[in-house]
Amino acid sequence: MGETELRWQLRQLPREIEPPRDLWPGIAAKLRPARSARKGLGWLAGLAIAASLCLAVGIAWRLDSPLPADPQAELVQREAQALTREYQAALRQFDGAPLPAPIEPALATLDQSVSDIRRALDSDPGARYLLDQLRRTYSRRLSLTQRAVTG
Repeated sequence: MGETELRWQLRQLPREIEPPRDLWPGIAAKLRPARSARKGLGWLAGLAIAASLCLAVGIAWRLDSPLPADPQAELVQREAQALTREYQAALRQFDGAPLPAPIEPALATLDQSVSDIRRALDSDPGARYLLDQLRRTYSRRLSLTQRAVTG
């Protein structure tokens, strides 16, 4: 069967077909819940009201407790603390390794930068750019130490 013949047959089909009977009453009946099913919802509605009440009490209790003054600042401080812990853990692997004397001034400068950034974070706790600067300084210090130890 060629494409032209198939198209000819498609054109011969009726454009609209009326259903043999009205389908809407059957559809509407299926959409409406049965009376017996709605009777069983009484205890479920009570449970939903009780859950809503518990939620309302919980929210009221939470609102009564003091919230952090600046959530952004709290987040930056937590990230800075996590960065410091990770940095210190990574640096511990080089404990006791001899460092070449010429590199010690650079390491001291980076350590001083870390202290300065931490002090700046204390005075501006929500400063995201300081967090990024701390991350970069930790990375440079760790990289320099690693190159100095491993050669």
